[in-house]
Amino acid sequence: MIEPEHVTALRDQLRRFVTEKAPREKRREWDRTHSFPCELFDELAALGLCGLTIDEEYGGSGQDILAAVAAIEELCRAGAFLAGPFIHCAFYGGLNIGENGSPEQKAELLPRLARGELTFAYGLSEPDVGGDLSAVKTRARIEGDTVILNGAKRWCTGADFADYIYCLVRSDPDAPARQGLSFLLVPTKAAGVTLAPIEHSNLRYTLSSDVFFDDVRLPLSSIVGGTERWNQGWKMLAGRALDIEKLEIAACAFGIAQAAVEEAWTYAQERVQFGKPISGHQAVRHSLVEARTKLEACRHMLYHAARLADAGQPCAVETSMAKLFIGDTVVEIALICQRVMGAYAMSDAYDMERHVRDLLGMPIVGGSSNMQKNNIAALLRLPG
Repeated sequence: MIEPEHVTALRDQLRRFVTEKAPREKRREWDRTHSFPCELFDELAALGLCGLTIDEEYGGSGQDILAAVAAIEELCRAGAFLAGPFIHCAFYGGLNIGENGSPEQKAELLPRLARGELTFAYGLSEPDVGGDLSAVKTRARIEGDTVILNGAKRWCTGADFADYIYCLVRSDPDAPARQGLSFLLVPTKAAGVTLAPIEHSNLRYTLSSDVFFDDVRLPLSSIVGGTERWNQGWKMLAGRALDIEKLEIAACAFGIAQAAVEEAWTYAQERVQFGKPISGHQAVRHSLVEARTKLEACRHMLYHAARLADAGQPCAVETSMAKLFIGDTVVEIALICQRVMGAYAMSDAYDMERHVRDLLGMPIVGGSSNMQKNNIAALLRLPG
């Protein structure tokens, strides 16, 4: 698969960066502490990475989805510790504000996002709302020149470090479910916002949190897209930005799966049993080849969808298919690699233990596999 020269150059640059700045012992410490290295993210941002999803007029390099996906893949080969904050900036922030923001929001936020100075967290799921986002119960109402927000969100990954929560709210309780929704930009430090961390086992570059809103008062300028987009949230959910969002978690999964395969591949050549490396035993050889083959299929699914998105072509079906296929397939890859390495795959002597934890969650995070199946069936107009 031939890619543009600038993407190959970006890969080489990021591989050198990760090798130098994110050695294994540091990654283990970040995993233990649910943290990412802020100073390294600043260095990444200084390379211009966060401008890959932002138009040039706002200080970005022009939307380059193919390069942004490749960047996630390369960073995730060392875990999600550097890819995570990049996604929160360039995708959660840059793509959404670029597509849905008002002229004032774009002028204010996009240059800062392009420089890596801001990060966003999603406020979509709620304690009783997962796949059916039209059922959100968090309420927002306008009183004069103020929006008043009450409710709760769940699984707000990164709310502990983000500047804003990109928050889906019920803005008209009397309207049909899909006609009474809006998006708000909620500062995480606003009065009335409280966080309660949720312990979780995968993608431990940060915390996931319950977020509670208690009479949070926001200016009208917090309405994403401006007041004319009040009650237009469902259209934003159905937009291009969230189609492309599926690629970022698929790229995460693919990058981590690559690291798992590479570690198992190397281990099998170093581990000696019955007088020869275990890579010489047919069962192990077949397992490793199976993992490599599945990985290559994931690569084609991911970059086919990324190229469509990069060209501005319709890609909703392909991005959902990529998320579905890669999310499910990397679990198979993880378990193959774990079996190749045996007990060592469950110890902290290798990274495989973290790879397996991270990959087991991929059919769930970023829109579950069942949600993707529903999306694909609807997009392909399969009668129900």
